[in-house]
Amino acid sequence: MRANQLTHGRILIYCSFLCALGGCMYKNEPMPELTYRQTQRSSPLLSPSKQIKTPLAADKNIAGDWFPSQRVEKNWTAIIIHHSGTGNGNMAIFDKWHREGKHWEGVGYDFVIGNGTDSGNGQVEVTFRWLDQKTGAHCGNTWGNWANKDAVGICLVGNFNQTSPTPQQIQSLVKLIRFLQNRYGISRNRIYGHNTTPGAIVTDCPGRNFPMAAVKSAVNF
Repeated sequence: MRANQLTHGRILIYCSFLCALGGCMYKNEPMPELTYRQTQRSSPLLSPSKQIKTPLAADKNIAGDWFPSQRVEKNWTAIIIHHSGTGNGNMAIFDKWHREGKHWEGVGYDFVIGNGTDSGNGQVEVTFRWLDQKTGAHCGNTWGNWANKDAVGICLVGNFNQTSPTPQQIQSLVKLIRFLQNRYGISRNRIYGHNTTPGAIVTDCPGRNFPMAAVKSAVNF
């Protein structure tokens, strides 16, 4: 417990330092231009976890809508982290943009973590894709679309090429990742940024200022 508290403290200090360096800009920023890889890469080895689905006992520290219905729950095998590429936003805004601009069924992510602009700072919004356990639309062009089918997509609001995640966003992200790890047995070596996802499109997402190493050091295993 003591070690976890120390690690958690370090990550908050680290993110506060990054935010101070990068500045916190909450204006709209253009989405990054995405291009496709020239060669197709095979899917990583993602065997089903034997630790799936811890009991549905109530946990006062976990939001109830984080627990999918057992009727539709899938065996998720990876986690992919994104930034929105914009200074502001929330689940509803991204849902409208993905529906009208991309003609998707709706928001492509499973979870959206706010930065205090259009939703609470660190607020975790659960999308219809997670509630219904639908295939995501957050990581295109992967081999066999494995990332959309098998990986949980988490988007943090912000453009982390220009700013940094807030400490509250990182705190919520780590909590959410730990929940997913405990439930599905997802190890830290199967936690990716969009830019390091095997077979994904070439992109900076989740941004140059995203503290991936610090996040991985703060999760469970």
